[in-house]
Amino acid sequence: MDTTAILASVLFAIVGAGLGWFIRHRAVLADIAQRQGKSDEIIEKAKKDANDIKYNARKDAKEIAKEEKEESDREIRKRKDEQKNVERELEKKDTKVEQKMTELDEQKKKTQDRQSELDQVRNRFQGEVDRMKSRHAELADKLVQVASMTKEEAKGQLLEAMTEEAKVDFAKDLRRLEEEAKEDSEARSKRIIGMAIQRFAGEYVAERAISSVELPSDDVKGRLIGREGRNIRAFEQICGVDLIIDDTPEVVVISSFNVVRREIARQTIVKLIADGRIHPAKIEEFHDKSKTEMEKELLDLGQKAQMEIGVHGIHPEILKLVGSLNWRTSYTQNQYQHALEAAFIAGSMAGEMGLNVKQARRAGLLHDIGKVIDASAEGSHAVIGADFAKKFGEAPDIVHAIRAHHDDEKPESILAHIVAASDALSGARPGARKAMMESYISRLTDIEDIVNSFEGVTRSFAISGGREVRVFVENEKVDDENTVILSRDIAKKIEEEMSYPGTIKITVLRETKAIGIAR
Repeated sequence: MDTTAILASVLFAIVGAGLGWFIRHRAVLADIAQRQGKSDEIIEKAKKDANDIKYNARKDAKEIAKEEKEESDREIRKRKDEQKNVERELEKKDTKVEQKMTELDEQKKKTQDRQSELDQVRNRFQGEVDRMKSRHAELADKLVQVASMTKEEAKGQLLEAMTEEAKVDFAKDLRRLEEEAKEDSEARSKRIIGMAIQRFAGEYVAERAISSVELPSDDVKGRLIGREGRNIRAFEQICGVDLIIDDTPEVVVISSFNVVRREIARQTIVKLIADGRIHPAKIEEFHDKSKTEMEKELLDLGQKAQMEIGVHGIHPEILKLVGSLNWRTSYTQNQYQHALEAAFIAGSMAGEMGLNVKQARRAGLLHDIGKVIDASAEGSHAVIGADFAKKFGEAPDIVHAIRAHHDDEKPESILAHIVAASDALSGARPGARKAMMESYISRLTDIEDIVNSFEGVTRSFAISGGREVRVFVENEKVDDENTVILSRDIAKKIEEEMSYPGTIKITVLRETKAIGIAR
């Protein structure tokens, strides 16, 4: 074999080896490409599975968050309802305590009055006994002297007796004149009071302990609550009220016994809804703004009342209290209207009596300002209001009239009596305060049942709205002396078994019938 053949064989061998290597390399590359495709397919599938898992996890998380929110809302509503029930119970207890205190004060006053009456009767009786003993001794001495009297002495004795008799007649006439003067003064007083009431007719508004705010949509409720209740907690803490969010569509309720604070909270919610941004910072901002507006409104109401009754010079701080009365009621009677009415009635009465009309109106307007002063002040509203008026420069006569209009201080001026009378007239006249017909009829029935339970009573009638009872008795069982005892026993039993405002007059009537026959 020559060299050429050898080279050819080597060349062919090299070419064959290279071609084999190339074919194997292509096969390896194809296998790698195939494996890479499978790997990408597996990675793509893994990504898809991961996205599905992530989507399902988010969906489950949203459902869990929704359930947690609903559970939180239910818990908030439950706590609000429980708190509302507690407040109602506290209100009932406060009313009962106040009623009991009033009853105790009335009973104490009645006991003192009765004791005073008994002392007066005892003194009069003892005076009569002493006078009769003296008269008896005097007559005995005169009888002893008659036998030895001369004509002149007898004449002098007769003149002395006639003078004594004239003095007695004069005393009777004087007593009659005093009674006539008293009746005339009572009639004149009634005429003055009637004219004062006729000249003013007020309007009365029944306020409630809650305020409702209409919402544009139920979505606002969730925004008011905020994340994890953040907004509602901030609102209640800043405004000092309770915000009740329940299932009522498009309405939230503000609960507070402080009517001014409740109104400020209502205006704050209205501003938040109008602005659209609800978070603690905005709540505080709008609350401060509403509070400033409310103080201006209170001052405006006080100035309006001042102008309406025709007085001037009342301190702005006092005028704010007068304006605050517009958000306070007593037995559903609006106290702002009550203050104006009392002012006009007091002025009318003062005018009829020839006194200072503007001074009387001023005292009547300010007599109840103590009702809206912070509860931290000690004492009755009359004392608190008088101290506040004195602090801001009111005259001593006005301060005394405010302090004495509920007998916390003994009235020592005509103005004080006028203010007390105008306050009573404004609150007690028909239509001023709301009363339920059922309770009214029940009270009259209870009074008559108590009276009819006494032996000897034939029938009884509760009249004048339950302030007077006419009792008819049998002549054979109750004589004239026992009518007095019976009236006192009836009054005592009514005091023990019933609660009522004011006084009840018991009148026992004993009828006597005489029958004659003409033949």
